[in-house]
Amino acid sequence: MMALASRAEQESASRRARRSRQATDRLGRAVVYLMLVGTSVCFLIPLFWLVTSALKSSDEIFVFPQVWIPHPAEWGNFTRALTTLPFGRFALNTFVIAGLTTLGNVFSSAMVAYGFSRFRFPGRRVLFLVMLATLMVPGQILLVPQFILFYKLGWINSFAPLTVPAFFGSAFYIFLIRQFFMGIPAELTDAAYIDGANEWAIFLRIYVPLSKPALTAVAVFSFQGAWNDFLAPLIYLNSQKLYTLQLGLSEFQGIFHTQWNLIMAASTVIMLPMVVIFFLAQRYFIQGILMSGVQG
Repeated sequence: MMALASRAEQESASRRARRSRQATDRLGRAVVYLMLVGTSVCFLIPLFWLVTSALKSSDEIFVFPQVWIPHPAEWGNFTRALTTLPFGRFALNTFVIAGLTTLGNVFSSAMVAYGFSRFRFPGRRVLFLVMLATLMVPGQILLVPQFILFYKLGWINSFAPLTVPAFFGSAFYIFLIRQFFMGIPAELTDAAYIDGANEWAIFLRIYVPLSKPALTAVAVFSFQGAWNDFLAPLIYLNSQKLYTLQLGLSEFQGIFHTQWNLIMAASTVIMLPMVVIFFLAQRYFIQGILMSGVQG
C-alpha cells in the first residue's frame, strides 16, 4: 500500500510539474508573440503614416496636434500626383532599367559563382578574397572615375551606365550564389559527366534549377536596388524623358514649396510593385537567404 501511495504521489508531482512547464511555455510564447506584434506595429507606423498622408491636404500634414485620419480623404491626390508629371513614362523607364539590371546581375553573378564553386585552379581563393575585398570600397570613391569612364564612352544621358555594369557581376551576389552552389552534391555533376554533359549543360540543367531560392533572392535584391536607386539616375540622366520614378518624385520638391501630399501619394503607388514582388517571391527569397550560409 505504501508503494502504491508513493507511486501515486510521484505521478501527481509529475503531472504538476508537466502542467507547470506547459504554463511556462504558454507564457513564454505569449511574451514572444506580444513582442512580435509590438515590433510589427512599430514597423507598420511609417507605412500607415505614408498612406494617410497621401490622403491629406497640404495643410493637414504638419499640423499639431497630428491628424492621423484625414477627414475628408483627398483621393484626388493620387490622380494629381500621377498626371502632373508623365509618371507612365517614368515607370516604363524604371521597369526597363530594373529588368535589365536584374537580368544582368543574376546571369553574370551565377556564372562567376559557378566558376568559383566548381573549378579548382591556382589562385582561386586569392581571387575570391580579392573580389570580397571590393565590398569594402565605398561607392562614393568610384563616382568620379566611373563618370569619367562613361563620359568618354559617350554613355551619359542613356540607360547604359545604369544597366551595362550589372552584366559584369556583383561581388555580394556572387558570394551569395557561390555559397548556395557549394551545398549542391558533387555526385550530381559526376553523374552528369558520365552521361556526357558539358559544363554549360551542368550549369543550366543542374545548378540553375536547384538554385532557384538563391537566384530569386538575388533577383529581388537587384530589382529593389534598381527600382529605388536615386543617385545613379540623378548623375547620368539629364533628359526628363529618361527619368526614373525616383527622379520623378523629386520634381514635386520646389525651392519655396514642396507638395508633400503628392509625394506621399506617388510614393504609395511606386511602392506597390515591390510589395507585390516580395509577396510573390517571399518563399524562395527567404529560403535562399537561409540556405546561403557560410560554407567552405
